[in-house]
Amino acid sequence: MEFHLDRQSSLPLGVQLRGMIEYAITFGALKPGEQLPSVREMAELVGVAPMTVAQVYRELKEAELVYSKPGSGTFIADASVLQSAGIQDLDDLHQQVDKVIDCGLALGINANDLGALVSSRFNDRQRKLQKKKVFLIGNFVQSARDYAEAIAETLGDIADIESTTVSELNQDEALRKRASGADLLLTFAHRRREVSQLLPGQPLLNISFIPSETTRLSLASLDPLAKVLVVSIFPEFTSLMANGVQRFAPHVHSVTVTQRDDPKLDSLMKQTDALVYATGAESLGEQLGVGQHCFEYRHVPDAGEIQRVVIPLLQQGLLTSSNTREPNEN
Repeated sequence: MEFHLDRQSSLPLGVQLRGMIEYAITFGALKPGEQLPSVREMAELVGVAPMTVAQVYRELKEAELVYSKPGSGTFIADASVLQSAGIQDLDDLHQQVDKVIDCGLALGINANDLGALVSSRFNDRQRKLQKKKVFLIGNFVQSARDYAEAIAETLGDIADIESTTVSELNQDEALRKRASGADLLLTFAHRRREVSQLLPGQPLLNISFIPSETTRLSLASLDPLAKVLVVSIFPEFTSLMANGVQRFAPHVHSVTVTQRDDPKLDSLMKQTDALVYATGAESLGEQLGVGQHCFEYRHVPDAGEIQRVVIPLLQQGLLTSSNTREPNEN
């Protein structure tokens, strides 16, 4: 991944770098296990003091988004490794199973009958268990609801999921109390720090998002001769949107990328044929004239990650504040 900081922005360079890495983790530009440049290498790449990079890496590690290997470097954390926290519990379970087998052997029960008995008892117990409760904490009300609905389709009957936003949690004490009773909180990498402060001690996972099929098709369908304007809300997301447009619409040569607070935005919008806006900037579409069209650069939760990471955590009962942290050097 390329790292570029905007020196014209009012945001401090360290804040820009941290946000860029957080967004890259959320939207898949940085993959679990991928190594970040060393502090000195990153400092040279983006033109800041090594002390600034070291502070950013410390903050990312405190937010459990990266981990360090002594002598090797800093790596993007992988939520799927969280399941290893339950290894000791699994060993204990094996011992209990051995006791059941010993008891069955003593009673003269064969393996098939013992297996059928365990299966029957397991199903009975599972039916009596309450559904898990999951909260999806996003940036905007409507998109958070949509994300929660998509996750619910993947979770099936394993859990009920409710959506909210960081802003709503800040303003509503009753909502915070309800969320504090959830079995698992899901959020974006760049929101993890705020959520953990609002709901300390709660099991928390940051999940990945990928461009929706509709977004990919819309980008691929753009007229090669169209003047395309791409507008993001968060400065840290700008380069990722630009990379996404380049990836899915390589045939379009006139692409301008900017932010919603750009003072030149009105002028740029008058000159564009197609507007691609970030989630949360839907109102920009109302300003377009005849012959101009727009669509949202929309992401959806990575269903593969929900199946690979979230479902096993819910099913295996490994949800504690300690074992939903990102892995460290172990």
